[in-house]
Amino acid sequence: MPHWAVFDYGEVLCHASAVLPDMAASVGVGTAEFEAGYWAVRDAYDRGMPDDAYWTEVGRRAGFAVDARRVAELTEADVAGWLEADPESIALIAELSSQGVPLALLSNAPASCGKAFAAQPWAKYFRHLVVSADHATAKPDAEMWRVLAERLGARTSDCRFLDDREDNVAGATAAGLVAHRWTGVTPARAWLVEQGVLRA
Repeated sequence: MPHWAVFDYGEVLCHASAVLPDMAASVGVGTAEFEAGYWAVRDAYDRGMPDDAYWTEVGRRAGFAVDARRVAELTEADVAGWLEADPESIALIAELSSQGVPLALLSNAPASCGKAFAAQPWAKYFRHLVVSADHATAKPDAEMWRVLAERLGARTSDCRFLDDREDNVAGATAAGLVAHRWTGVTPARAWLVEQGVLRA
């Protein structure tokens, strides 16, 4: 069995969300206030906090009211903001898949995003989509790597992992994965060739 290639999602396979200013405007607060609340609670959301609890807490911190309709609207806008896939990244994934490399996605993301990921055209390239909220843990915690290995039926040492965050790369390395910080498609491709995962 060849090495698994495991990819992070946010800012690796997709562009960073650019919709937060529009979301802030939709609830009548400033972008800075909205973003402060959005990111302050994001880790809990990625670890399984329900949509309504997340947006209620964001609203409390940022100063806007939340009801069921607003929760639905914000969740929909938030998910859509994270679905702009990077064509060059997806081309790399398609190339790996065409060479028979087993692929997995490992993303810190809320359950609502995880459901959307599974419906994207690029999902067909992955044998497993592992989303943190579905397991009540998140990178870089040791439990997240254990969950990954269990899902893949592989040893952590069989995984070649790419992530844009240094803390996640460090956590992966500590758990026995061979990890590399993502800084773009070209260096990532070179690293995968160096690792013997991708044929040049």
